Amino acid sequence: MFGNQLINEAEVRREWGPIITEATGVEDHSKLAWMSKYCHYHNLNESVYNTVHLNPNMNVQGMGAVTMPDNPTTLNAFPSQGTGSGDKPMSLLPLAMQVAAQTVGLDLVPVVPMQGPMGILTYLDFVYGGGRVSDAGGKVTDSSALLIKADLDFDTGNSYGGEFTVGDVVYTATGTTLGTTGNKATYELTFVGKSRIDGLNIFRVRANTAGAVDGTVTFEQGGENAGVAIYEAVAAGTSFYSNVDATTTEGTFNATPELVKALEDHITGFSGAAFEANNPSGTASSFPTIGSDNPYERGIGESTPDNVMGLTLFNKSIAAMTYQSAANVTREQVQDLKQFGIDAVAQVESVLVNELTQDINKLILDRIFRLGATNAQQVNTTQGILLSASFGTGTTTVNSAGYNLGPGNSSDTDIVLGAGTAVTDISGGGETQGTLQRRILTKILAATNLIATRGRRGPGTFAVTSGMMGTAIQDISGFVPYPMSNTVNQAGGSLFPIGSVAGVTIYVDPNRDFNDLKIVVGRKGDGNSPGLVFMPYLMAESVETIAEGTMSPKIAVKSRFALVEAGFHPQTMYYTLDFATFDGVSII
Repeated sequence: MFGNQLINEAEVRREWGPIITEATGVEDHSKLAWMSKYCHYHNLNESVYNTVHLNPNMNVQGMGAVTMPDNPTTLNAFPSQGTGSGDKPMSLLPLAMQVAAQTVGLDLVPVVPMQGPMGILTYLDFVYGGGRVSDAGGKVTDSSALLIKADLDFDTGNSYGGEFTVGDVVYTATGTTLGTTGNKATYELTFVGKSRIDGLNIFRVRANTAGAVDGTVTFEQGGENAGVAIYEAVAAGTSFYSNVDATTTEGTFNATPELVKALEDHITGFSGAAFEANNPSGTASSFPTIGSDNPYERGIGESTPDNVMGLTLFNKSIAAMTYQSAANVTREQVQDLKQFGIDAVAQVESVLVNELTQDINKLILDRIFRLGATNAQQVNTTQGILLSASFGTGTTTVNSAGYNLGPGNSSDTDIVLGAGTAVTDISGGGETQGTLQRRILTKILAATNLIATRGRRGPGTFAVTSGMMGTAIQDISGFVPYPMSNTVNQAGGSLFPIGSVAGVTIYVDPNRDFNDLKIVVGRKGDGNSPGLVFMPYLMAESVETIAEGTMSPKIAVKSRFALVEAGFHPQTMYYTLDFATFDGVSII
């Protein structure tokens, strides 16, 4: 969720919309909305700020890198805190709009203009943060997490075989020895299930004040650690123990636990008796069964405090990054090209704009494919679902190479899925190249619905393909025996976009290898949902100078923007598929 910019968007749209449409031909409502705000901001900037250009060869202090100001911690420390950086150079508006109109990648992600070179992106979620425990005096407090999500590393020979079942109980200890009477475990963790997004373990949390942890002790809600939130107290490397064997560690936490977010990982029974936070009897044996969806009986409901959900805001610092390029022309070129009716300076600007357009477009698509690969890997790990596929004639039985989805989102290493997956045999009766192409449409449709169920924001809205895959989709657009609703255009040379399949707009990326069979399916958000967000500060700033030695013109163009992965799980808005063919099978 982005902060209110305190402008009258309707008035700004009325003022700048007709100008942008006349200058660029853009009529799309969503594009005109953000382009109008961009024009408004930079009209204000140009009326207030002068442009300062520094020669790097001169002994002049520069702006330096973008930095955020330090946290003063106290009011008295404001005068001495570290200062941040910032400046607002002018933007040549017609050139900026030319870049915005030509960058197709901006059709795939929401665009939120920035007012300056840095900012704060704010988003929210509901978390299961209201664990209720009692202190030594019996007073109920809300400072402990009821549910946490943790990445665990199991020791060799652990009691669980590396996997919990619902209802399994373990204990954590921070500097406490377990297993003898009088010693106390810090927390009791009851396994609830795995996150459907990233596969991490989810536990119900309770404080423990009992003696030996041997499965027979009485569990109470209070204790010396009752007011400490586990996601703050338990760090990476903390050991956990079985409720049966408290003398041997079962494993450790790989990272500090985190709160469970309700919109992504809904927990069954949170509103009912399964997660009763303060059972009247106060003993472990009287708690309801974890994982049940039973509601309270009236008497218990009357005497049981509600489980509490928390609305939590999260901030992310944003700094504008830079693309820049320059070009020279000679005085002779400027003079002599006029005989052909060519403006040399205008041609150079056009080339530089194309450079910005292509770089921004490739950056957006690269990030989309990476996020889609991460989501595909997580779906395969947590649910065993793989939409990528291989096609052959039956002579090849196993695709040993798997599906190479390209670099992952958190590193530059390739993500390989499906090693050992059987090749789909398309040599049976009735199978043709048309049926093979039709299978691809089904995979795209499945990916859109997977995005809807994983992200819970709606189905996918676009897909990006290579030239060969786009050709296959165009070829099948009129498939009569097994039709699917589509508006794909079969006209040659139609690249961006070529039409839609089942409501999914199909784009062909001319920069990808023609025979690249990867497809990414994604959902364009509204700026308030997870996913990539493009935040332009200066779409294009043009500077023209005259070289002192040759007196020839030099033109430089700079674009400054932020491409932000917003939300807790931005990868759920995208899914990357890879296809392979064997035994001479071809999709076109």
